[in-house]
Amino acid sequence: MYRTVQQQLLARIQAILLDKYEVTLAQLAVEQPPNIALGELALPVAFELAKRLRKAPRVIATELAAELNAKPLEGVASVEVAGAGYLNIKLDRAAAVRRIAADEHANVGGPGFRLVEHTSINPNKAAHIGHLRNAILGDTFQRLLRPDSYKTGYEVGVQNYIDNTGVQVADVVVGLAHLEGKDLTAVRELLTELIESNIRIDYYCWDLYARVSQWYTADPDQLAARKQIRLETLHALEAGNNDTAEIADLISTSVLRRHLETMQRLGIEYDFLPRESEILSLHFWDAARELMLAKGVLYLETAGKNKGCLVMKRAGTEAAETPEGETAGPDEEAKVIVRSNGTVTYVGKDIAYHLWKFGLLPGKDFGYQPFHQYPSHTCWISTSGPSAPNAPTFGKADAIYNVIDSRQNDPQNNVIAALRGMGFTDAADRYTHFSYEMVALTPRCAIDLGYTVSEEDRTKAYLEVSGRKGFGVKADDLLDQLIAAAQAEVDARHVELPHEERVSIATQIAVGALRYFMLRFTRNTVIAFDFKDALSFEGETGPYIQYAIVRAANILRKADTDEASALAAIASLDLTALDTEQGSVLWETWLACSKLTLLLEQCIATAEPAYLSRYAFQLAQQFNNFYHRHHVLNETDPTRRALLLATAAVARREMQRALGYLGIEAPPVM
Repeated sequence: MYRTVQQQLLARIQAILLDKYEVTLAQLAVEQPPNIALGELALPVAFELAKRLRKAPRVIATELAAELNAKPLEGVASVEVAGAGYLNIKLDRAAAVRRIAADEHANVGGPGFRLVEHTSINPNKAAHIGHLRNAILGDTFQRLLRPDSYKTGYEVGVQNYIDNTGVQVADVVVGLAHLEGKDLTAVRELLTELIESNIRIDYYCWDLYARVSQWYTADPDQLAARKQIRLETLHALEAGNNDTAEIADLISTSVLRRHLETMQRLGIEYDFLPRESEILSLHFWDAARELMLAKGVLYLETAGKNKGCLVMKRAGTEAAETPEGETAGPDEEAKVIVRSNGTVTYVGKDIAYHLWKFGLLPGKDFGYQPFHQYPSHTCWISTSGPSAPNAPTFGKADAIYNVIDSRQNDPQNNVIAALRGMGFTDAADRYTHFSYEMVALTPRCAIDLGYTVSEEDRTKAYLEVSGRKGFGVKADDLLDQLIAAAQAEVDARHVELPHEERVSIATQIAVGALRYFMLRFTRNTVIAFDFKDALSFEGETGPYIQYAIVRAANILRKADTDEASALAAIASLDLTALDTEQGSVLWETWLACSKLTLLLEQCIATAEPAYLSRYAFQLAQQFNNFYHRHHVLNETDPTRRALLLATAAVARREMQRALGYLGIEAPPVM
């Protein structure tokens, strides 16, 4: 409701500005007054117009207020001038509460296909805690975008890019062949043995990857030879159609299936799994190279350190001026796209991939085959062969969001620069690098996980994890420990419940704790994960908000009513009490509950889900303040009791919705 009034108000002011002053402003700022007694919205528009109109801001504000009050907007009680020229808007509280109770709200959404790429774990070992931040950010963002019963949303495709021919997969293949002496037949037998022994392939590869990483450098005399083995293995993977490539495919596909199972535990699903092997075999890069050469973005370097390479101008660099009479030398800062030995760099393949995403790679598309069936939809995987009947296609994006950590800023910027260089400026403008910082562990958390932590490391704010060194937290192990810790609390509080129900509740709490912890920090913040902090029922945590929802539900249950009935009662209530000083406390709760669409739009516009996390927490705080101040079930006045019950109901509804967009469920009890 709040966003609906805001939109109507801004449209009305723009019309007044055009009619009265012949002025159009690209944007109108909207603020909230510091005190609710001053109103619910404040506009500094008069300050923006003062210089242009050569009038004092207060004079302009007075003129605008007169126009707005002459023909009041629905839901607006008054418009007043405050301070040096602010427009303070006061809402009709009773009318607003009825609209909020009736679930009137602005829509969020529009035309166009949004492609969200997230997770993108190398399929060479188990997912770890760092991957979870990526996946949870991406999954939450697609929830904000996707159509649902609350909003029109956007058409969305969720992709999980699978680098099944990269160096990390090559390392595992090297480990299998040279540390364990396995050929293709032996690898097939190994996969069967692991299944029969209930040993997870992603855990097996986790240990193998750490071992082979150490093996490369263990013997200085063998360093060059072992690096050559790695290079030859990588080339075999890229070439395809050989035993080495088939081993890589068997391992990476098996690990990928485990990754999907891990993510599904957190409610994370995908629509399409594009694989790098198909980008190579379907010659996406060849088509991209021809396009880049034709557009003058790619050129052959004939001198300097990059001689013989195909390069492009690096994003963010300016060509140095050549002194008069001198010949410009090679651009040593240029980005290598194709090495002198003919191999394509990561950035080159990524440029081809993103040209396909935008539908800018003529005549190129993947084949699509079903790979995994979720309860509500099919997850497709790329193939070099023909597509299955009725298969979708995903290379048609109007906007792209890539959830990739901040260490990939340079490659991402170079992809965008390549798009601009080829003249695809609209695509470049609609390309968002959804970057984020790393996840580390607090020393306390590392100790809880069984790691030996030195006295020096115990004094640090956080400890960095490293899969290559074998120091890290597997995602499933982390979730298992969180569930166990939550279940200990649930078992103690609700011994009367069946075991299966207690496990379900503990899982909801654990998933909520983990997802909220990953989302509460802005993306440019390093996270130091800690079990005790994440699972706390106090402070800014997922369980705190879940507990507030349970409290609200308990009020309704004990009052022998439900959310829908409590909210429907508002339509016939006398709500004049909301205009009193005591009623302002209740009004603040309703007002906070009316702002969800405003937060959804803000999160989408800034690609920052942390704003919604903060909003959910503030709603829970607002409700808990209400809960401690008003004894709803002891209220004897029928009108006031109905208003209090409706306040608990609307708070529960909006807290639950906000958590839903964060991918968090509210358990029945805590």
